[in-house]
Formats: sequence, C-alpha cells, structure tokens
Amino acid sequence: MVDTSNEFTITSSIDHRFDFEGANKVRSKATRGRILLAMAAFGFCFVMMFARLVMLGFDSPALAQRASEEEGIATFRPDLVDRNGEILATDIKTASIYAEPNKIIDVEEALDAITGVFPDLDSKSLRRRLSNKKLGFTWIKREVTPKQQQAIHEKGIPGLGYKTENKRFYPAGATASHILGLVNVDNVGIAGMEKYIDTAGLAKADGGFGGSALEADPVRLSIDLRVQHALRDELEKYMTKFKAIAAAGVVLNAKDGEVLGMASLPDFDPNHPVNVGEPDRLNRMTAGVYEMGSVFKTVTVAMALDSGLVHLNDSFDARQPIRVRGSTISDFHSKKRILSVPEVFIYSSNVGSAKMALKIGKEGHKEFLQRAHLLERVRTELPETAAPVYPSDKRWSDLSTMTISFGHGVQVTPLQFAATAASLVNGGYYVKPTFLRKSKQEVENTDHSDRVISERASAEVRYLMRLNAVEGSGKRSRVDGYMVGGKTGTAEKVIDGKYIGNRLRNSYLAAFPIDDPQYVVLVMLDEPKGLKETYGYATAGVNAAPLAGDVIRRVGSILGVKPRFGQKDVPTVEASF
Repeated sequence: MVDTSNEFTITSSIDHRFDFEGANKVRSKATRGRILLAMAAFGFCFVMMFARLVMLGFDSPALAQRASEEEGIATFRPDLVDRNGEILATDIKTASIYAEPNKIIDVEEALDAITGVFPDLDSKSLRRRLSNKKLGFTWIKREVTPKQQQAIHEKGIPGLGYKTENKRFYPAGATASHILGLVNVDNVGIAGMEKYIDTAGLAKADGGFGGSALEADPVRLSIDLRVQHALRDELEKYMTKFKAIAAAGVVLNAKDGEVLGMASLPDFDPNHPVNVGEPDRLNRMTAGVYEMGSVFKTVTVAMALDSGLVHLNDSFDARQPIRVRGSTISDFHSKKRILSVPEVFIYSSNVGSAKMALKIGKEGHKEFLQRAHLLERVRTELPETAAPVYPSDKRWSDLSTMTISFGHGVQVTPLQFAATAASLVNGGYYVKPTFLRKSKQEVENTDHSDRVISERASAEVRYLMRLNAVEGSGKRSRVDGYMVGGKTGTAEKVIDGKYIGNRLRNSYLAAFPIDDPQYVVLVMLDEPKGLKETYGYATAGVNAAPLAGDVIRRVGSILGVKPRFGQKDVPTVEASF
C-alpha cells in the first residue's frame, strides 16, 4: 500500500507558494501605480503653482490696481521737518480691521461682533460683503484705536483680522496745514508738501509691513515753526477782532525766496480733516487770485522810476477825476492838487498812479508786468497754485493800464505778489519762492540775473515805502528798532460783476529793515468790519497795517534781525543805494 499523504502535503505546499508569489506581484504593481499617481498629482500641483506665479508676475496693471484697492498699499513717508529740524509730519503705526468672507463661518455672529465695536458702520452693506463667499478680502475699518483693535481680537471670530499700517501724524495740528497738506487713508499725499513728496518719488510703498520713516532722510522745509506760529496767531487775533471772514499772510526771505511762514484762515487740522473740502478752507495765498488794490501801486511806481521817464521830483495833476468811456477814476481822499511822486505814493492817489502808468504806455506796462512775473503762474513745490487773470492783448486798453496801475483789473496770488515785491526792494532781482530750505551753498549761489528793476530804482522804492510808513497810510505798521517800510491796499470786492463799497479785501505789504530788506511780509484781511476805536473805518491803514507791524514785532528777533534805535526815520535814497 502506497502512502500518498506526504505527496499531498508537498503538492499543497508548492501550490500555496505559487499563490503567495502571485499575490505579491499583484500588490507590487498596485503600489507602484499609487506612487506614480501621487507623483503625478504633486507634479500637477507644482506646475499649477508655477503657472500661477508666472501669471502674477505678468498680470495686467488693471488686476494689480484692483488688488491694491481691495487690500490697500500702505506707504511709509519721510518726516517733514522745519528749517531747524522740528518735526511737522511723521508716520506712526496703526491697525486696520479686515475680513476674509470666504473664511467666515457664521455671518450674523461676525456682524454682531463688528457692529458692537463699530456701531457707525452700515450693517446692510457689511452683511452683503460678509456673505459673499467669493470675496477673499474686504476692509472693515481703517486706522482704528488700540482699544478697538483689542476688542475685535477678543471676539475670536474666524475670518476677522487686522493689518498694521502707517498713519500720518502732525504734531503741530493746524499750524502749518496749508503748507503741509494731507494724505489719504492709504498714506498717499493728496495736497501740499505731502503731495510733493509723492510727486518727487520720496514715499515708498511697503504693503504695510515694516516700512518706517526712519529709513528715509527727512524733507527739510524752509519754514520756521516759531515764525509760522506767530504769523498764524496774529492773523487769527485780527480776524477775530475785526470780524473778518478770512485772513492770510506770508513771511518771505527777500534775498533767496525761502518762505519762513505762510498761513491762510480758516484752515484745517490735517489729523482730523473733516472740513478740508469746504470752500472757505481754500489756501488763499497760492490757490486764490485777487485784485490786490493799492499795494499794486508799489509795482506801478517801480515801473515808472525804472523806465527813466518818471523821477522822484516829478509831479502829476490829481485835482480832477479821470473820466474814460463812461468810467471815472477818482481818489478816496482827494487832495485836489498837483502831487509829487512821493505824495502820489503816500496819499495812495489813483489819479496820480493812472497818469504815471499812462506815461509808460500800455505796451511798456504789459512788458514790465511780464518781467515782474505777474502775468504767469508761479510754480512752487505746492501743487495748489493758481494762474493770474488779466485782459487779453486785444482787450488791454489804456483804461486797463490805468485801472491795473492801482490794483484793479488784474488778479494774482498773494504769494506771487510777495515774490515780485521782494524783487522791488532787494536790489532789483527776482528769486522764485520756495518751501524747501536752501543749503548755504545754494544761498550763496543765488541767481541775480533775472533783473526786474535797477538797483537805483529799488533804492527809490525802499525810500517811498519807508516814507509811507512814517508819514502816510502805513503809520500803524511801525515797529521801534526795525525800520519797517510798507504800502496799504484797500480793494473793493467784486460781487456779481460789481464793486461793492462796503465789502473790502485789505492788505499790507511790508519789508524790513527797509534800508537793506531781509524779509517781506504780506498780510490780508477779507471783509474786516469797522470798530469804535477806528471810528467806523475798515480800511487797510487801521487793520492790515497794524497786523503786519505786530507780525514783525514777534518774528523779528526770531529771524535774527537786531533792533536798531536812534536812526533817522527816513533814510535818503543815497544812503540806501
């Protein structure tokens, strides 16, 4: 009998071995397939990521703009400092709250949390944005307080966060607002020297991550914060005292054109510019154009003396008004006699000024005003500059020359006029005004080639301005020790095409020390009212002139002008030539 059990066992073992090896082969193939599939998936992801990066790198400007509008591009800006290094504008860190709607789980919970901290937000608009799951980013509130930031953080709502941004801060508040300007919520300059910073490429975009003004050199302005404060303070005092609707002024270096101070009231606080868009917040010194009135006679007499056709000892018949084509030119306080050139100036005779200008002729008059930079827009670093308004060549008549001679019929910006006035007293050369401090080398290399009048004519203008401050309408501008010279201007305002006699815009042009002027001061009061102490008068001699004197009294020592006492009141022309 044959034993077959072992055979069966062996056969079974061999069969099982073959089955095991086949199964391993099947598993091995499946594993390799899964690995290859995973590698393909990862490869596809990397390809997609690379493609997306390439797309972002070559994306259209429109898409980049849209992204910047959605998420904001914070900028860090250099500090603005005055000529002595005092900080006028600087960046501080602030937080802005944002939402990512596609990550918000409960819209109503998020809405309640946000409006609990910011009750002023529009709930309907906010709910609509938070419910839009296609929206990856939306601002909730820009520039929040630390307390508000902490309150949102403590809510712990998924999809809500904050981003650190740069915010502009102005330590002096409204003191120099029309010079500094302001920025928008993205820290981009939109007016004044802040806009100049962006135009000059001095602000840097950093997306809100780590940028600091410490990384950039400060922009040093020409203004002196002490002078700026004193000027604004005096303007505010006189505006209140005489119940004027506005006031403005500038302190200008007569030698190199640097603006030491400039203000226009009403103004605004750039930290809280809620009223910046109101019409009365206009920067009257550079963005407004006005008929300057009798201060313009300074230009007329300078033109006449420089021409050689008029001399100080000449006279003009001012006994009768001038009647031309239905218009009458008369004097406010007529002397009804023949006036010398100095008398025409100190008595502010319209008749005498008109006849003086006619002696030069309309063509010579236009040429001189062009040479004096009064018929062109004066460009400074401030973007807010207006162009002058004057008759076209076809409409410029002899009557135009007569009225322009005493400041009617042409409109200029006050800063523009102050720069021209500086050229009339500094020896005769024009220097463009600037709001940037000049280096010592730049001051020493000041260009004197742009000549407006001769040195002799400039000396004669200084003599007349001092004479007017001592004996004429500018008596109230005198400051002991500072040798002030000046000219008043009382201009009737034009309302609906007509001059209104009881609505005045007054100005006073001053220079000191008048024997060698270092600084020019121009101040304006819009619609000042007469007071009991002025006997009801509201003319420039009783308000604008003393305003200029008080400004000089406060800023003279700050500017390093040493008072001098015991000198002759009115130096001769030869003494100042």
